[in-house]
Amino acid sequence: MDVGEVKKLDAYLKRLFGNARIHVVPTKADAADVFVGAERVGTLALDEDEEDDERSYNFEVKITLGDASATGPDIKKLDAYLKRKFDTERIRVVPRLRKKDSAEVYVGDEYIGVLFFDEKDARSSVFELPILALDLDEPGQSRGKRTTMSAASMRRS
Repeated sequence: MDVGEVKKLDAYLKRLFGNARIHVVPTKADAADVFVGAERVGTLALDEDEEDDERSYNFEVKITLGDASATGPDIKKLDAYLKRKFDTERIRVVPRLRKKDSAEVYVGDEYIGVLFFDEKDARSSVFELPILALDLDEPGQSRGKRTTMSAASMRRS
């Protein structure tokens, strides 16, 4: 990721979450950490599709909540956790009707990603937000109108 991409990713995440305290810090040529203030909340990885030469990114947040006695994911706790991490009341976690291994994540009415539950450890989840280069180039474009997902997200769906 070059400096221009990092700036665009930074601006995009600030717009998406409505939080000016979010910033992206490169760690490798194809990865970066995402912070809210001084707290690291997740990682961004370049997810280049060799078949169509489209650049995309995957923002991933690993979450561990509760204690070892947890029997399943607690949607309300996960919702509260993401609201707290991104410092916004606009984010929300919604259970999926047909799939029990994950939940959908929205900002307002806009679908933004998937929260996957760990089958082996009920305390653990991973929030994945696919970002297309198109999202970075067209600030007015709504993610909800897109149908493309990152390769990493498609593998896990």
